Amino acid sequence: MLRAGLGRRSRLCGGGLWRSPRPAAASGSASLRCPSALSGATASPRNGGGARGEGAPPAGASNVKPLDAVKILDLTRVLAGPFATMILGDLGAEVIKVERPGAGDDTRAWGPPFAGTESVYFLSVNRNKKSIAINMKDSKGAKLIRELAAVSDVFVENYVPGKLAEMGLGYEDIKKIAPHIVYCSITGYGQTGPMVQRGGYDSIAAAVSGLMHITGHEVACLTHVAANYLNCKIEAKRWGTAHGSIVPYQAFKTKDGYIVVGAGNDQQFVTVCKILNLPEVSKDSRYKTNTLRVQNRKELIDILSTRFSEKATIEWLQLFEGSGVPYGPINNMQQVFSDPQVLHNGLVMEMNHPTAGKIAVPGPGVRYSEFAVSHPKPPPLVGQHTVEILKGMLGYEDDAIEELLRTGAVAQHEVR
Repeated sequence: MLRAGLGRRSRLCGGGLWRSPRPAAASGSASLRCPSALSGATASPRNGGGARGEGAPPAGASNVKPLDAVKILDLTRVLAGPFATMILGDLGAEVIKVERPGAGDDTRAWGPPFAGTESVYFLSVNRNKKSIAINMKDSKGAKLIRELAAVSDVFVENYVPGKLAEMGLGYEDIKKIAPHIVYCSITGYGQTGPMVQRGGYDSIAAAVSGLMHITGHEVACLTHVAANYLNCKIEAKRWGTAHGSIVPYQAFKTKDGYIVVGAGNDQQFVTVCKILNLPEVSKDSRYKTNTLRVQNRKELIDILSTRFSEKATIEWLQLFEGSGVPYGPINNMQQVFSDPQVLHNGLVMEMNHPTAGKIAVPGPGVRYSEFAVSHPKPPPLVGQHTVEILKGMLGYEDDAIEELLRTGAVAQHEVR
């Protein structure tokens, strides 16, 4: 259940620093977690199965979304910010995406692949938004941002700290004209400190946080690794898909692919050995407990790996079915989007884009009892809604808009 409101109602954090100038009894920040993986996957858009583009709400639901009528002024670019504001848009908020005239968001140029002329990367994190093209370096453009902030509930940005303040759009500037607003700054290193001016991407975070030291590539963050060091001064090792404290818990190569198996307790280990027809291994004194299995990891993994290589992945999946042991194949994309659970959950969102045509992107992995995330709006073109926003939100007359367009303070994309 989503408990927190936004704007002048309460304070909410969705992955960054949410700051509200108005005192509140609640904490100044909170976090939203979004389950993913198979809980939110779906069918291939080509066959239409499982897509939610025209999905219906649950039976008896009103389909009133949690953030209906909440206005989000979105100055973010690239991934972290756009992904966060896309989630808010999925939840019903009106998201006004501010882009520079012409090029727009950096990710509009990230490709291949492209859907027509549109970057698939951009399309993946910008649905359910309106785009207004504003030159913020122009004093008239900066004035428009302040006017939009005054009629918005949330202000989200992911610029290097201090950059917006130079334009008169920092937190201290905005709170003077919009004391009700929630101001969210998403940064790589926070607002203060020796690295505050550095940009941050996910791969950089994985590197500097020590994650790549453990795995060699990006995986979900393993908090116990940090705790091991802080409490026991145990330096992390590079485990790949394996686990430093549980054996067996990793990917095994099969005759035609890979299967991941995790025996989280001694009984599950006995079950694994039974499925692999290795009863003597489960009785071996070296492997009776998880502690012993961790100590004798190499010998045990060699035995298990040899046995797993003797059958195809599908055979092992059938043998593990109903065993109570966590397991699953390492899927490619075709396999992911044809998985029965994925089809059942109906995550893929289809929509018609003004230039790319019919597109499909993964939808949110969250399910709600009272409404469905359906009928998504396609990611906007640069400045597609400039005139609409100036008229609808700020009440600008045609002659004032024409002057802004003429001077280059704003731009409007004409959809053909």
